[in-house]
Parts: sequence; structure tokens; C-alpha cells
Amino acid sequence: MITVKFGGTSLADAQRIRHAADIIRANPDRRFVVVSAPGKRFPEDTKITDHLIRFQASGDPRDFQPVEERFEEIIRELDISLDLSADYDEMKNEPHNADYMASCGEYLSARIMAAYLGWPFVDTEFCVFFDEKGRLDRRRTNNTLQEKLGSLEHAVLPGYYGAMPDGQVHTFSRGGSDISGALVAAAMGADTYENWTDVDGMLTADPRIVPTATTIPAITYAELEEMAYQGATVLHEEAVRPAWDAGIPIHIRNTFRPEADGTWIRSENIVRDNPVTGVAGRKGFSILHIEKEKMNAMVGYVRKTLSCLERHHVAFEHMATGLSSFSLVVSTASLADCRETLEWEIQQEVDPDALTISDGFAMIAVVGCGMIDRPGIAGKLFSALGDIGANVRMIDQGGSQMSIVLGVTEDCYEDSVQAIYDRFFINMNVL
Repeated sequence: MITVKFGGTSLADAQRIRHAADIIRANPDRRFVVVSAPGKRFPEDTKITDHLIRFQASGDPRDFQPVEERFEEIIRELDISLDLSADYDEMKNEPHNADYMASCGEYLSARIMAAYLGWPFVDTEFCVFFDEKGRLDRRRTNNTLQEKLGSLEHAVLPGYYGAMPDGQVHTFSRGGSDISGALVAAAMGADTYENWTDVDGMLTADPRIVPTATTIPAITYAELEEMAYQGATVLHEEAVRPAWDAGIPIHIRNTFRPEADGTWIRSENIVRDNPVTGVAGRKGFSILHIEKEKMNAMVGYVRKTLSCLERHHVAFEHMATGLSSFSLVVSTASLADCRETLEWEIQQEVDPDALTISDGFAMIAVVGCGMIDRPGIAGKLFSALGDIGANVRMIDQGGSQMSIVLGVTEDCYEDSVQAIYDRFFINMNVL
């Protein structure tokens, strides 16, 4: 049994929905379908979810009109009998929270796909649950999905959202339909979770930086989770865990090239000649650096600093420590409303000898489950960066030794990614 999820680009118009339906029907094992809201039809187009967010902010019915027109056009071109007027009226005229409005694209998309396939529609508002703090309630969600879907041969479900304990709609972060698909696959004990998107699979690097990047045929859950967290966006990072826990392989496939092999994601280690699986990274980081003489002898010093970040909901991505100093990598955006207050609170709390917050950094992860058993990886990595004169400001190697994360200045980010890629994928034997 296969659970499938189609992304927004795969469902952007009637022709693409028809094509996705052909893929579903081509294999009778594809029984449960999770869909996203329609995405862009062309580069200058606007995603349905963005239209809905704009309408929520303005309250102007004219901002909802493109949503209604887009879905009605799809219904006409698919030649299905489906009246969504009552749904449009409720969305436009009834008071709703922002998450409800953002979820409407998935709801309407699933209603259309269900009607076109002639399959039951099951609303995830009544199947996916969050706790009072907005955290996914995995156990209740799993049990309810089994209850709702267990007697059905087929079903279509909207992705991206569920409900809070008070019944209010709550969404995952953007791209969260991937998570919904993984939850359905896990609940139904799927043999495979197919995630259909607009690329052939997970790539060895960002093709906008490395045009020669190739598709990774197979990758472990742990490697994928690491790469997704560091910026490889083919699959939402939180979608990995439900499938991983259930032991369900994920198969990333291209809706527009279904003949392509795609990328398989599995739990077992994968033997490769190259110990590096891929390179991923993101810009937009700041480094908070603190110096304090004999800090290593002060119990709780780092904890007190972290408590200051916690009060302002600032999460740290990486940490590097020494005897008398430590550095924290945080998202620059998370400091936007609290930078001065945070600096003052840290000064009061831990009285550092020096405190600086520097912006303009990017983090690059070199990922591979085979790196732990291969000497010389770090040497090749720093040799590659040294050859282009990149200034490495941060180094973090996780306990699993599956990744080495480097902090570099944003002005040399693209060159650094290309240099690392060339060293490990083009010139593997160069020291």
C-alpha cells in the first residue's frame, strides 16, 4: 500500500491535477492521497496560500477573488460537478484565525481532487491534532487517522493543518503538507510514502549554486534530516520523523518526469564510494560571542546565557565552546525585535568580559553517513576552503559525526559551497 503526497506545483492548474490523477490511477496500490494548495503556474504567479494570507490581513473581498476564480477555473476545466460556493462564503464572511485562512487552499484542493477521482474526502481538521502549545499530538493523530481511514479503500486528505484542543484550526510551518503525508503513511502502515514534487529527487547540492549537482539515488533518514535542516528544501525536515519511526521508505519523485528514478530514503546505512552524500547550507545567521575569564570553572554560566535567549524565544542553531569563551549561532531574523534588550539582559545575567553579536553569516553542512570511518575528510574540506580564501568562523561536528557544519561570511557562501562540492564530487582524490 502506498500513500502519496502531491506538492503545490504539481497541482497548480487543471492540467497538472489531471496528470497527478493519472499517476495515482496508474498504480492501484496508491490508496491514500494528501494534497497541497495550488502553487505557481508560472514564475510570476502567486501561490493560493499567499493570496489567502493577503486576504486575511486586508479583509478586502477583492483579495479573495483570485482564489475563487482560480478554483472555479480548475473545476470547469476538469469538468466535474462540485459546488464550493458555501465554502467560499464561509471563508470570506465568517471570522477566522490566520491559520484557518492559510489552510483553505489545501481544503479546497483536496475537495477538488476527491471529486475528480471519485474518492472520499477526509478533512484533516478532524484527524490531525496539536496540544495547547501547538505541538503535534502524534498518538492521538495516529489513532484518529487509523479510525477514520481504516474502513476506506481510498481517500483524499488536505495537508498542512489540523486542530488545537479548542477546535481552532492550526497549521504546520509552510511546506507542512509533507508532514501530513508522512503521518497518514505511518498511521496506515504504508509500504512506501511517495512524495511527488517538481524535481527528480534530493540533489547533492543546491542547483542554483552548483549547476552540475546530481540526484542522490538513495539516502538515509538521518542524512536527509540533516540536509533538510540545513536548507535542502525538497522535503520538509519534520516529515522525516513519522516515516522514520514507522520504518516506511520515502520515495521522492518528479510529477513531471514520473519515469525518473527519484530518491529513496531508508533507515539502513548506504554503502557509497564517496563518503559525502551532499552539501547544504543557508544564509541569514548571526554569531553571538561571549568571553569570560575562567568561564570553564563557573557552573551554569552557559545555561544562564541560554535562559536569556529562551525568554525572547531565540533558538540557537550551533554552539562552539572554549575555556574562556563560547559562541552561539542564531537566526538573524530572530533578533529583529530583541537585540538590544537581549544584550542588556546577558550583561546583567552573566557579566561577560566581552559580548559581540556579528551578522552576515551562512552555515554550510557537509553530510554523509560514511564520513565517520574515512580519515582525511576534514583535511579535504579545509583545503578546499583555504584554496579560495574563505574565512571559516565556526566549526561544529555533531556527536554522530554524520555532518560537519561550518560558518562562513555570506559574501563567500556560494563560492564555498562550489569549492566543497568540487573537492568531494569532482576532484575526490585531491588533498
